[in-house]
Amino acid sequence: MRLIMSIAFGWLLLVFATLCAPTGAAAPSRDFDWPLQPRPVVVRGFDKPEHDWLPGHRGVDLAGSPGQSVLAAGDGIIAFAGTVAGKPVVSIDHPGGLRTTYEPVKDPIPLGRKITRGTSIGTLESGHPGCPSPACLHWGARRDHDYLDPLGLLHRTPLRLKPVPPS
Repeated sequence: MRLIMSIAFGWLLLVFATLCAPTGAAAPSRDFDWPLQPRPVVVRGFDKPEHDWLPGHRGVDLAGSPGQSVLAAGDGIIAFAGTVAGKPVVSIDHPGGLRTTYEPVKDPIPLGRKITRGTSIGTLESGHPGCPSPACLHWGARRDHDYLDPLGLLHRTPLRLKPVPPS
């Protein structure tokens, strides 16, 4: 009887953990920070498409200034620094199979360079389509072929509500 109860409880925990797991969010960590400083305004959020081939927004757009330093959000290795569809892009491979991307970033640091969080990986260029600021950084994240919300990488202070005295 005790064995059956243990198995049932184990299955219940597994089902609960699966149902409560966030979808499309990167696991939060203290090892990642904003790729622009000071903390930028998010002008367009993550919108994961139902299928890879459908429309969506596979990252977030952050307001910045032309020439502003773009920082590595976490430790890793420069996996790509080049042009994609006419835009300068930098990609960083992080431990655990995570890859972050940054565009448009000009004057990137060399491919294969090991970097730490906060290292400048290039400068922000203007001209990102639909950007309401002088320049916007498109910041993306994916694990394998699964796009994730890069804001989920950030350890943000939880909202705390203060009690309101009765009136």
